[in-house]
Amino acid sequence: MKKIKPVPFRHRPKGLTIIYEDQDIIVANKSCGLLTVEANYERVKTAHRILTIYIRKGSLKSKKLLFPVHRLDRDTSGVLVFAKSFDASETLKMQWKDVKNRYIAVVHGTLKEKSGTISSYLTENEKHEVHSVKDHKKGDLAKTRYKVVGETRVYSLIEIELLTSRKNQIRVHLSERGHPLVGDTKYGKKDGPKGRLALHSQFLTFKHPRAGKDVTFQAEVPFFFKRHFKIA
Repeated sequence: MKKIKPVPFRHRPKGLTIIYEDQDIIVANKSCGLLTVEANYERVKTAHRILTIYIRKGSLKSKKLLFPVHRLDRDTSGVLVFAKSFDASETLKMQWKDVKNRYIAVVHGTLKEKSGTISSYLTENEKHEVHSVKDHKKGDLAKTRYKVVGETRVYSLIEIELLTSRKNQIRVHLSERGHPLVGDTKYGKKDGPKGRLALHSQFLTFKHPRAGKDVTFQAEVPFFFKRHFKIA
């Protein structure tokens, strides 16, 4: 893999941090509140847009494109990958079901079972709210593996590994178990602590589209998570 040389400061992206870049991929640490890709209500400030401008190095004539490989929710921070070519994008998407994605989260309460796997069938209603259903024909199988790594009297710090990748999967699974994520106003406590959603994609492991070897990237845990727990 050929790593790209550092670019002049004036061309560096604003709003996120680049963790790694080579001729095939860009790996960034997305901040909370930033969309991954364009939506009807946000046409400029997205991770995709910021990094597209970055790879074009300020040239209005540049036709360089950046291809989304996966997404993080707007309020989720952490490791995010884009491909620099259509072929690299397709290669990554084909193997994405085998990607290892580890999150860290802070939830309300203390979990009785300190580790385990939550499984259910998820579906989405007309209000774009995701929830579990018993009938497997009406939802998509979702599996979330978790482990408690820290506790206080009112919160738990947990590591999460996605065994499937469904919309709002982590947030729904923990909420339905009675332990919603801190800061989750959609599936959690409306009167909980104010601030960001306590969900961060910390590690991501996948096969590099050119080299074919496993690569692992880490996004530093935000201070928000370190406020009550000792995290390296």
